[in-house]
Amino acid sequence: MSSPIHGRGAVSNPAHRFESLGRQAEDDGWARDEEEAAPPDTELIEQLARTALTRNDSPDIPFDRSVNPYQGCEHGCVYCYARPSHAYHGLSPGLDFETRIIVRPNIAERLRRELARPGYRPAPLALGANTDPWQPAERGLGITRQVLEVLVETRHPLTLVTKSSLVERDLDLLADMARDGLVHAAVSVCTLDADLARRLEPRAASPARRLKTLERLAGAGIPCTVLTAPIIPGLTDPDLERVMEAARDAGAKTAGYVLLRLPHELKQVFQDWLEVHHPLKAGHVMSLLRQMREGRENNSEFGLRQRGTGVFADLLSRRVAVARKRLGLDGGLPPLDCGRFRPPGLGGQIGLF
Repeated sequence: MSSPIHGRGAVSNPAHRFESLGRQAEDDGWARDEEEAAPPDTELIEQLARTALTRNDSPDIPFDRSVNPYQGCEHGCVYCYARPSHAYHGLSPGLDFETRIIVRPNIAERLRRELARPGYRPAPLALGANTDPWQPAERGLGITRQVLEVLVETRHPLTLVTKSSLVERDLDLLADMARDGLVHAAVSVCTLDADLARRLEPRAASPARRLKTLERLAGAGIPCTVLTAPIIPGLTDPDLERVMEAARDAGAKTAGYVLLRLPHELKQVFQDWLEVHHPLKAGHVMSLLRQMREGRENNSEFGLRQRGTGVFADLLSRRVAVARKRLGLDGGLPPLDCGRFRPPGLGGQIGLF
């Protein structure tokens, strides 16, 4: 049986799906029973970006391009659907995902060059679609702020998702964009239970602190959404309406939700965590999830992967709809303005014309 690791979400580090060799830890008898292994340190791995814009044509998400300054996330959210992407770098979606963070220091310059291409046509760009752009490494590196500076310069529309209070550092840039209708912000809050959040998302801001961040974003004139994501049936769903009400009071104008997704290795990572932190609830949580996923742990079908199917999924959808209407969160956000875009200058002689 695995054990909790102080300050980390995952309790295991399973081999990634492309790994051809298996590994298993064994006790060699030398460690004393009372000795505990030191928590793993965070390693930043520099990787120069070849491109900045990641394109997608998924029919169930509202954007077709995103920028990801980081791969992996020190917040350590055990449920993160992005964990399996670490396998593409030969790393585990378990502890590796939150302790071995890939950083792309040149991504703002790559973005500048891509936005300057003659054929580029603006549309809302998502920041935070994969891992949190304001995770702890950003405090010292400032890569996300460099990306924002390019977007401010070019008046490019932006949507952002975060659960970090560090986003408040960039309120000057975001408020500037908001005045021209260029930014929407979403803050992710899946529970108000601070003790549960500490185990689920150990290095993210506390739920109360995230609500304060939401309040400050809204106070700066930025249209805000609360994402009650992910909803974990039998664990976080009892908090659903309270999260939405608290977010409304903090300034959110609308609300969205996503049912827990467990693609690829995330199934094992999450179930290992359940067995360690909630052994008496583990079977019930997974049973409810399977009932909402057509008998499986995961269903990746477009249109169903974020909402689920069946009686419990329909009940969840109705709960959200009723709460949104009751709380006045059933409207949309104002459209982002794509007409203000101006290509960036790249310096040199071309900048004179």
